[in-house]
Amino acid sequence: MVALGGAMLTVEIDAAAVEERLRSGRLACPGCAGVLAGWGRARPRLVRGPDGSVWLSPRRSRCTGCRATHVLLPVLLLVRRADTAAVIGAALAARAAGAGHRRIAVLLRRPPATVRGWLRRFAVRVEAVRVVFTRWCRALAPDPVLPGPAGSAWADAVAAVGAAAAAFTARFSVEVPVWQVAVTVSAGQLLSPAWHGWVGPG
Repeated sequence: MVALGGAMLTVEIDAAAVEERLRSGRLACPGCAGVLAGWGRARPRLVRGPDGSVWLSPRRSRCTGCRATHVLLPVLLLVRRADTAAVIGAALAARAAGAGHRRIAVLLRRPPATVRGWLRRFAVRVEAVRVVFTRWCRALAPDPVLPGPAGSAWADAVAAVGAAAAAFTARFSVEVPVWQVAVTVSAGQLLSPAWHGWVGPG
C-alpha cells in the first residue's frame, strides 16, 4: 500500500519490504513519478499505541528525478499524530456510538484535550468521509454491501469506513484492520487540515 501524503508517503508496516522496494526502485515519487531512493531517517518520534508507546524513526526517501524528499510513514499512523490510527479510530468509533470526549479519554487513557482535538477535526469532514469511503466500497466490490443509516452523520461516516475495509478484505482476501484502510484511503491525512475527502476513486 502506498498513498500520497504531501511530503509524506504511507507505506506498509514491514520495514524490510519497504527497504527492498527502495533498493529495487519500486517506489515512485508522487510529484513527478520518478524513482525514490533511500535518504536517511526522519527524527525519532514517540508513538502511542493501544498497548504502550514505542520510538519510531521513519525512513526518508529522495526522488532521483525532482530531488524532493518524502518521509515514509507506516500505515499504522496518521500524518502528524502521536497516537496510532487504531487508537484514534477507537475514539472516532466511540463518539459515533454516543460517547463524549471525556468518557473516551478515560477509556483510552489519553488527555481529554487530545481526544477533543481528534473529534473536532473529524467532525468538520464527516460527510466527505462518508462519500469517499462509500465510493471506495463501490469500487472494491462488484456487489457492495453499503451501510444503511446509522443514526447520525458521524455514525454514517464511521460505518462507511468499516464498509470500505470489509470490501477491501473481500476483494483481496487479506484482512486489514479498519483504521489502516482509513489511513491508506486518506493517504494518512484523515485528520489533517489539508484533506477534505479528495482522495478516492472517480
